Amino acid sequence: MKNILLLCHDDSGQEARFQAALDLARALEGHLTCLDVVVPPPPLINDCFGAVGAGSLTADTMMAERQNRARLTARLERDDVPWEWIDTTGNLEPCLADAAALADVIVLNRELDDYPLPDMATIVGDLLVGSGKPVLAVPAQAGGFAIGRALIGWDGSAASAAALRAAVPLLALADQVTMLEVADGNVIAPAEDAASYLSRHGVHAEILRIVSDVSSTADLITAQASSGRFDYLVMGGFGHRRFAERIFGGVTKSLLKHSAIPLFLAH
Repeated sequence: MKNILLLCHDDSGQEARFQAALDLARALEGHLTCLDVVVPPPPLINDCFGAVGAGSLTADTMMAERQNRARLTARLERDDVPWEWIDTTGNLEPCLADAAALADVIVLNRELDDYPLPDMATIVGDLLVGSGKPVLAVPAQAGGFAIGRALIGWDGSAASAAALRAAVPLLALADQVTMLEVADGNVIAPAEDAASYLSRHGVHAEILRIVSDVSSTADLITAQASSGRFDYLVMGGFGHRRFAERIFGGVTKSLLKHSAIPLFLAH
């Protein structure tokens, strides 16, 4: 996990993404690719003359992103992380998908609570399913990314196994790894199987098994993520059918909305 793709876009979550990506690159001795995306505004419609004003708005947006680049590259030049910068124009999700071909992980926000656009939770889901690359989704208020205490959400699904495999280089650096299994009747393979897999990579995890009562699986995982005992959560993203997740919710959707710690997600 050496190639880290970071979305650079002047929104309320950028600082959290930037700090988390730097910490991740330092921990893994990786390379940071900063993708700065200028998102064209929708055209303003005039009944007589059609679309008007889009050109001037795009120019303003491009100027704002040039200023954003100047600020961030000045900070990168003072840092000890190897990096490169790519400028592009378009909607966020397809631009990220195009740039992710040789990325090992994509750094985004889990959601921007006070900023409806861009819709980070939807972008995370679409990239997970469409690109096949893991995503590190950080809360907008995060001050960085700590690697010492890892929590793994495990249900034995293909998605949780994919997340576990993808996270091995990160888990190998952790001081404490906890495997959380919620016994809700939907566990496909026991956490002991996953712990044995990790042990062969030199990662020794303890198992925390919680019996589900009246609480939902999402609430139980969220409670552990909010306990202050863990620095990040590894879990499978959108393990059920994507359409059903969009309509009815699900564990991934709930954690993208509520998790107090960064999420390392894979599909």
